[in-house]
Amino acid sequence: MTLRFGIYAGGLGADEAGNITPGPAENPERITEALDRLHGDRPFVVRGYVQYSDALNLHRSAPPEPWQYCGGPRTLDLVVCFREPGHDLTGWLTFLRKQIRDHGEVLTSLQIAEEANHDGPGGDGGSAAVRQAIVEGVLAARDEIDRLGLVVLVGCNSTPTLDPAQEFWTDLGRRGGAEFRDALGYAGLDFFPDVFRPIPGDRLTAAITAVVTAFRRDSLAAAGIPDTTPIHITENGWATSAGRPYDRQSEVLTTVVETVDGLADELHITTYEHFALRDADSDNGSPFYELGLLRSDYTPKPAFDRYRELIAERGVTG
Repeated sequence: MTLRFGIYAGGLGADEAGNITPGPAENPERITEALDRLHGDRPFVVRGYVQYSDALNLHRSAPPEPWQYCGGPRTLDLVVCFREPGHDLTGWLTFLRKQIRDHGEVLTSLQIAEEANHDGPGGDGGSAAVRQAIVEGVLAARDEIDRLGLVVLVGCNSTPTLDPAQEFWTDLGRRGGAEFRDALGYAGLDFFPDVFRPIPGDRLTAAITAVVTAFRRDSLAAAGIPDTTPIHITENGWATSAGRPYDRQSEVLTTVVETVDGLADELHITTYEHFALRDADSDNGSPFYELGLLRSDYTPKPAFDRYRELIAERGVTG
């Protein structure tokens, strides 16, 4: 199976405390140039995030207006993060439907919430109503997409779940039932091997295989999500910094993509998206700031050209 490739087109993320990683402002012209070079005429997915919180009056996007980079072979994977502290989902569902109406022409997938299985950096799990927001959001989004006659997949995601009971996915399946499972167009996995926990180089392939297989066999199965529902690797990357050389980033990227591609038929993996296009701040010194394939001034690391080669070798052509 060949993969559809993509990337988070920005650089800003979150540090270990959940704070936004500051750095130079995003440069739309440089982003467009980098994306053009990265995938050429191959179909490619631009991953972007928009936060929802009426209570905090917070609806910012990262990178700013990610839909501006879509058109032609590039389509939008839009993640709508749920950061609302209350339980009233009326505004949330209205907001989701508006995203579909506003960006439907370039949308290929809509992810409902981000990493809702935890409340750490980047996760929506700290919002009390997030699980119900996922279930109702998937159903409302599917209804709006069908009403408009669009071809857009609706999904949700998590990080690797080590809980043997798989409480997060079990609860989603219980809340949503068959209607939720039928509406779910894919399930996403965010994982960063050898970033937050070191993995010896000779064990990396086995670790990747174990994590992705467990996501299918344990996590998704706990929710009753069938094997026919595609898996998207929605975030994956390897951070450079002191003691973490650029060449190793290329090696890890190659191992991850080749391993995922090798598992694609067995586990029904269709999409791989890298995090991120550029560093938040290459001079900061923390790995949380250096997940990009480009430095924060948009000069390439070796992994940029390696990803370009992998897309040309293994990416879908139409």
